[in-house]
Amino acid sequence: MKFHIITLFPESFSSYLNESILARAQKNKLIDFKFYNPRDFVKPTKAQTKNEKPYLRVDEKPYGGGPGMLIQAEPMLKALAFIKSKIDKIKKVNKKVKNVSSVKKSLVKIIHLSPSGKKFTNSYAQNVAKKYDHIIIVCGRYEGIDARVKKIFKGDELSIGDYVLTGGELAALVMIDTISRQVKGVLGNHSSVEEMRNASPDVYTRPEVLVYNGKKYKVPAVLLSGNHAQIEDWRAKQSKKS
Repeated sequence: MKFHIITLFPESFSSYLNESILARAQKNKLIDFKFYNPRDFVKPTKAQTKNEKPYLRVDEKPYGGGPGMLIQAEPMLKALAFIKSKIDKIKKVNKKVKNVSSVKKSLVKIIHLSPSGKKFTNSYAQNVAKKYDHIIIVCGRYEGIDARVKKIFKGDELSIGDYVLTGGELAALVMIDTISRQVKGVLGNHSSVEEMRNASPDVYTRPEVLVYNGKKYKVPAVLLSGNHAQIEDWRAKQSKKS
C-alpha cells in the first residue's frame, strides 16, 4: 500500500513513521510513503537578492472576508494531478507484467481532511485497506483549502473527531496508523489486530502479584488457569464492558 500525502510540512511525519512497526513495514515493503509539498507546484516570486531563497506562496485571503488565510486551489490541484499521473504510470507498468492476473489493480482513494468531514472509523480503515492500494491524503492548514479542490478531485471528506486541529498532519498520521495495521503482515501476526478477536481492555503480564505502596494487585485467576475456553469467555465479557 502506498500513501501519498500532500502537506506543507512533510518533515513533521518522519519521527513517527520511521519508528517501530511502521518503520519495519516500510523496510519489508508492505507500505510506502510519498510526500508532496504544495510549494513545489508554484512559481517562485522574485527574490530580493540573488542569494535569497524565493518565497513560495500558496495562501491568500478568503473571498467574502474573515480572519486567516486559505490555501489556494492551483498548487493543490497540480499536486493531485502529479500524483494521479504517477499512479497511472504504475498501472501501465503492471499491464506489461506477463502474469497480469497476479497483479493487483491500482485502485485510488482520495481523502480530504476537514473538521466538518464524516467521522473516520476503524471499519472505514478496514474497508480502505481491503480495496485500495493507493491512498492520497490532502492535509489542510490555516483556515482551510479552496473548496474547488474537493469538487474537482472528488474523494472522502473525513475528520478524526469533534475538535479542530491546527492542520491535517496529525489527523493524517492517525489514519495512516489505523489503515496500515489492517494491511496483512504489518503487525507480523495478523491475530494481533485486536478487532479481529476478543480483546479485553484490561491486560496483564509478569509479575503475577504486583506490590505497590504496600498493597497487592493480582492478575485475574482465570488468566492463570490455562483453560483457553474460559479465558476467551472472560475476554469477550470484558470487551463488551468497554
